[in-house]
Amino acid sequence: MSTSRTIICLLRNDLRLHDNELFHWAQRNAEYIVPLYCFDPRHYVGTYNYNLPKTGPFRLGFLLESIRDLRNTLLNKGSNLVVRRGKPEEVVADLIKQLGSVCTVAFHEEVTSEELNVEKRVKEVCAQMKVKVHTCWGSTLYHRDDLPFHLMSRLPDVYTQFRKAVETQSRVRPLIPNPEQLKPLPQGLQEGAIPSAEDLEQTEPVADPRSAFPCSGGESQALARLKHYFWDTDAVATYKETRNGLIGVDYSTKFAPWLAMGCISPRYIYHQIQQYERERTANQSTYWVIFELLWRDYFKFVSVKYGNRLFQIKGLQDKSVPWKKDMNLFNAWKEGRTGVPFVDANMRELAMTGFMSNRGRQNVASFLTKDLGLDWRMGAEWFEYLLIDHDVCSNYGNWLYSAGIGNDPRENRKFNMIKQGLDYDNNGDYVRQWVPELQGIKGADVHAPWTLSTASLSHAHVSLGETYPTPIVVAPEWSRHVGKKASGAGPSARGKKGPSHTPKQHRDRGIDFYFSKSKNL
Repeated sequence: MSTSRTIICLLRNDLRLHDNELFHWAQRNAEYIVPLYCFDPRHYVGTYNYNLPKTGPFRLGFLLESIRDLRNTLLNKGSNLVVRRGKPEEVVADLIKQLGSVCTVAFHEEVTSEELNVEKRVKEVCAQMKVKVHTCWGSTLYHRDDLPFHLMSRLPDVYTQFRKAVETQSRVRPLIPNPEQLKPLPQGLQEGAIPSAEDLEQTEPVADPRSAFPCSGGESQALARLKHYFWDTDAVATYKETRNGLIGVDYSTKFAPWLAMGCISPRYIYHQIQQYERERTANQSTYWVIFELLWRDYFKFVSVKYGNRLFQIKGLQDKSVPWKKDMNLFNAWKEGRTGVPFVDANMRELAMTGFMSNRGRQNVASFLTKDLGLDWRMGAEWFEYLLIDHDVCSNYGNWLYSAGIGNDPRENRKFNMIKQGLDYDNNGDYVRQWVPELQGIKGADVHAPWTLSTASLSHAHVSLGETYPTPIVVAPEWSRHVGKKASGAGPSARGKKGPSHTPKQHRDRGIDFYFSKSKNL
């Protein structure tokens, strides 16, 4: 029996070295450190209600890149990432037996039921094997212990109240320093192969040249993205004006996928913003990045407060709504063939790239819940499957918000698909990019092809019901905007400065609806 002190750092959604308390703590308390990642088979089964695949090809590809990147980073620090396939509680038990020197298992705490069940089982294994457990909190901008609400039950049910309280009464902690070197793995411990998508019975993602997120997973890429968006291009200084864009990489920060897997720390982003504001400029745009990070925090803490109500059909408000479960309508929505071009373009972008803009998410969620009246959980589980940046708290919190049973102080919000299309894709470029069968329809007319004359459609080589669907629903309020041209000051889909500023009527609407995690910070 070895007497050396070995600490297992069980990694989950914290795939980074910077600002990572696990490594910092283990480095001070161990002779040997085992950084461990488990490919948990429970992540590759069906979703809870509709048995959709739980992890899609884009997120898995991003995860595998992140794992490879972390292994390289750790190798450069004298350590390595140990990779295993299996349930964390079983892998940990096997390692404790195999090594004989494990004194502690350390991990970051999560907040939703599946993750908490893993923690419970790991703790049970450790108790049986007389090994200590050390936990940290590291996924939010503001630390849980620093919130001005002593009990999570006192967390406000309205975001603005939460934001004002933390901004005035809490502070963001400083970054945890990066270790120069890490203690080594115990002798003879095999690193383990990083599986392929095929090993996990998943398909390889196919890159699409139209993607607004053509980026790779991993801490190195996340830090490079921040450097590009802040220091190399100053894009952050116009973020508030461009964040409702639809085409291109730089209309928004795109930090969300890295935040979701913990490849970048929200505190690091915050401290970089502080530095940018000191050295370059401080304006509404730089503040808005923090504002969106706070939304991400808020959804995480709401999940702590409400537990499994996050996933229940009645939501946080315990409200009964007669949701439909029409699979034909759902299939049309998820496959981007609703006959409503702005919806279809967004849904196809999601299916082809694993990404969708903040603006798009708001609209397709409103369409599913308010125009089609479908069970919001169908949408939430489809997003869970496909989104490269899926974060359980933000995804489900936002779907509840959209369905009118979450944290929305405004009842019965409903987006007008035609007005939104005209406001945010005023020339129809985004729709034509993702719905090529409508390429013959010029300008804003592409948002409502069913209103065009037979001659116009024929001229554009469009035959409704044949080359493109007739709409599965037409809301009466859309007609007020059909045939209108978007105002010249409206944004193009590219979300650049100039003619693409947020429309005046939306500019200071506070949170907009913010349908995302940081999601599309």
